[in-house]
Formats: sequence, C-alpha cells, structure tokens
Amino acid sequence: MTDYIARRSLDQYVFLPRLFQGFPEIKEALISNRVQAGFLVAPLAVALRSQGVPIKIVFLGHRYGSAAVVKKGGPVKTVADLKGKTVAIPSRFSDERLLLLRALEQHGVRAADVRIVEMPPADVAAALASNAIDGFVMGEPFPSQAEMGGYGHVLFHAREYWPDYLSCVLVVREDVIQRRPEAVQVLVDGIARSGLWLDSGQSEREYAAEFVGRYYYNQPPSLLKWALTRPLDRVRFNPLIPRRDDFELVTRLMLENKLIDKPIAFEEYVDSRFAEGAAYETAWDYPVGAGRLDPEKADD
Repeated sequence: MTDYIARRSLDQYVFLPRLFQGFPEIKEALISNRVQAGFLVAPLAVALRSQGVPIKIVFLGHRYGSAAVVKKGGPVKTVADLKGKTVAIPSRFSDERLLLLRALEQHGVRAADVRIVEMPPADVAAALASNAIDGFVMGEPFPSQAEMGGYGHVLFHAREYWPDYLSCVLVVREDVIQRRPEAVQVLVDGIARSGLWLDSGQSEREYAAEFVGRYYYNQPPSLLKWALTRPLDRVRFNPLIPRRDDFELVTRLMLENKLIDKPIAFEEYVDSRFAEGAAYETAWDYPVGAGRLDPEKADD
C-alpha cells in the first residue's frame, strides 16, 4: 500500500513500511521516533495519548476482523461455556479484550471467572491446537489460521457483540502533523483509496492477499484469502473515518475497565481533518491482474 501510494503521489512522497511482531514494539518505536506513523489497536492509542505520548489518531485501519475462536468439537459451545476456561488476548489494551468483556457481560459471566491471558498473536493458533488454551480472541489472520487448520471454530465474530467494531487505527506523531500536514494527507488519502479498492469485490481481495502474502506479510496467500473473503465482510475497509460515537464507546469501556483513570476528550486524541479531506477520494483505478505480482513492477 505504501509503495503504491508513493508511486501514485504527485508530490512523490516516500513512505517506508516496517513490519513489527507486536503492538508493544510499535509503541516503543513511536515513542522513540524510530517510526513517525503506525497502526495500533484503538485502546492502546487512546491510552498512550492520555499518558502524554505525542500522537494523534488520524484514520482507521479497518473495521471488524476480530473473532473469538475455540477448539473445534470441544466443550465450549456458547460464550457462557467460557466460565472457568483460559482465553488468550493480544493485550490488556486491545479491542479484543473489550470485545470479550462485552460478550461475557451479555451472557452473565463475570470476567473474574475466566482466565484471560496475554499472548503474542502469532502463538495463539498453536496454543489452541495443543490445548494450552481453551480459546482466543484475536484479529485476523489468526482466527482463519485455526479454522484452516481444522482445529478451530469461530465462537463469534466481533460484529455480533459490537456493531461497527473498530480495530486498528492509524496514528501519527504530532510533530509530523505540525511540520508536514500535506504528507499526512497524502498517506490518509492513499489508505482511503486502498480501502475502497479492497471493498470493490472478491477478486480485488484475492489479488491483494496474493501480493501482500508473498512480498510483505510473510503469510501464505491462501490464509489471507480466507481471512478476506470468508465471508467478504469478515474485514471491512470502509468507512474508516474516526467517528466520535465509536470512540466514546471505546473510552467508556476503557474507564469501566480501568485502562484510563479519567475521561479524555475526542479532540485530545483524534485529528479528524485528514479523514475529512479523504472523504471525497475514490478507489484506485487498478484493475485486478494489472502488472506482475512484484512490488518493483506495480505500475507495469
């Protein structure tokens, strides 16, 4: 995505992608200015801002894309069956933790009656397969990995307990926003156009999975195709504008679960001007199959 934005930018901005294995590493890279922008789970972004870290949310990465997965054919058939079980989440500051707590509450299960453990996302599928955990709540492609492996069953998708669930958000350091707002706008515009292109249909998603899986994500394209197409709205890339109501729900849940110690105003952690500027963007004019599946040949 960043390569394509750079090639299509009239101002020839260059955005260099960096792959991190977890959100704590991204957090430290943002704080130390080793990266100037990145995708974080929404509660972590809000918490960092409340702690004085100079970042602002400028756009969303996607909606939905998280699910609770349990052992296929195992004893957990409903959310209520999670009582007394071990469930992995990526972080106490994750949307997935808040999602799990909402589901438990609706089924009358106290959080204290479930053993909730933090685990790196890349480890959860193997942990479920080996019975080290009874389930996990994670973002894609890890739910799909367990499904494809034949040992995982989706207990629920995020949309079932959290309509318009938002997951990752794009944060940018405030010094960059102040010094280079035009570059931030180019980045947000490009992400908006990429999202609209992905939401155009199944063929676009399959092509993206092939490209990203082979060159950037170090995951089998077949896994990413599963995550992006079964069903097509398993992950949504529109609308990605940060909405006040969505974040007020996030911050309320964070307060209730002691992730922040006082309310924080929407304007304190969101700079919405770039999303508003991207609202009139259209999908990339990039036919599926155009060019070779090679990042150096993306415009051929």
